[in-house]
Amino acid sequence: MKNIIISTILLSFLITGCNKELKYVDTSAINPNIFPKTAKDVQAMVNACYYPVRGAWWDGINTTSERGLMMTKELQTGVLRGGVGGDDGNNTSMNYNPQTEAITFFYDFYHNSISTMTSYIGTIENSTIDMTDQEKQKALAEMHTARGLLCYDLFDLYGPIVVAPLEALENPLKDQPLARMEYNEMVNFIEADLQAGAQGLPSPADVEYGRFSTGFARMLLIRLYLHEKQWDKVLAQCDTIINMNHYQIDPDYVGMWAVRAAQNSPEVIWAIPCDYGATSENQWQMMSLPGNYPLQPGYGVIQSSWWFYDSFEENDVRKTNLITAYTGSDGVEYNRQNPSTFLNYGPRPLKMDGDWDRTSELSEVDIIQYRYADVLLSKAEAIANINGAPTQEAMDLVNQIRNRANIDDLPLAEYASLDKFIDMLLMERGHEFWCENGEYRADLIRYNKLTERVRLIAGDQFAEDYKILYPFSLPNIIEGKGAFVQNPGYN
Repeated sequence: MKNIIISTILLSFLITGCNKELKYVDTSAINPNIFPKTAKDVQAMVNACYYPVRGAWWDGINTTSERGLMMTKELQTGVLRGGVGGDDGNNTSMNYNPQTEAITFFYDFYHNSISTMTSYIGTIENSTIDMTDQEKQKALAEMHTARGLLCYDLFDLYGPIVVAPLEALENPLKDQPLARMEYNEMVNFIEADLQAGAQGLPSPADVEYGRFSTGFARMLLIRLYLHEKQWDKVLAQCDTIINMNHYQIDPDYVGMWAVRAAQNSPEVIWAIPCDYGATSENQWQMMSLPGNYPLQPGYGVIQSSWWFYDSFEENDVRKTNLITAYTGSDGVEYNRQNPSTFLNYGPRPLKMDGDWDRTSELSEVDIIQYRYADVLLSKAEAIANINGAPTQEAMDLVNQIRNRANIDDLPLAEYASLDKFIDMLLMERGHEFWCENGEYRADLIRYNKLTERVRLIAGDQFAEDYKILYPFSLPNIIEGKGAFVQNPGYN
């Protein structure tokens, strides 16, 4: 029954622009005749749906740590580089199997949150609540978007997953092992959730900072359609977001990761507000900075790769916070020529402002998840694929992003074939979005280039094409009693 257990006690997560707070709500034994009855009750349930997709080391899937999506996915792209022998290094080299908890963790830990969201959606749809229809539809749109987001994240890692239907959740004592969805069923399920969000959420101009908007739901649809190579749908969603006339390219790339800067950036589609009180946690400076860093020491968990650093053009501002040299607290100058164990794989991938005046291991730099730059590069990719070759419009979109990075335009004539254009575009994506949401891994998979990248960075001892999908842990297979099938290659 593990696959359909609903958590009975949840922490309700409320994101507000300036007054970020964490509220504790006991929602055990929800009876729709008793709870929810008011708009406040419903809001508590909506807030709980944000909880698993925030950033938190223990139970927030977007934590900027080794337990988060970004770090886990970037370890295979060359953006990050794990050391030999540890969990991070095993991920980098694709040395994992169904017993590797660092890889199976995401499904095991988070899939029950999908069941919780399904239960909440059913409860609200079937309850008589003292709230307006508009309030109810907005609440449902937020819940559908949260569920669509979490389903997409797990689908991206594992392929189709189990999504327990409401009837199974309402009969938890009945022994009914559930199968993973069929592939197209999974895609359609995620699409329906995100379309519900696109229709029912507030506009970007009206949304409260940190909460979901129609722009965000459509950005997630773009990512889903890119995953499926549904280029016409990618283009349609990109044009819809562009025609909102809300988002713009922020002229200051580096400045978007200053303390509290994301809230005021015209480019940010969705960011997770963070604070010292750990409502949502950003601890990336602790992950990326070594223990002997002079301004504020970190845990020194992770490095980038010198391959990634060398792939940037000389004047590209996007590499600014890839730290290639520093004088340690021991007075020693560490650099590429004298790396010790601090820069031996590559630079330190700080990305964000160091928040040097902080008195906590956490930072108040918000976790940016999606930006308008992704819309423009996605449109360029869709145009090129629809036409079978890049057009000047597609190249202009790429050059708009490059111009902000302080690097020269690329001429269409040098990238006239689809293959050359896509290779260039993938590198631009890596440079533009490093250490944000980890979607660069999916970009490489889309063109069958992830295994090739792993072999380039970590060798070919463990790299196999079937490992682009992570394995499920053995308890899922055992408890599934034949209904739950492992991904190919791991049996």
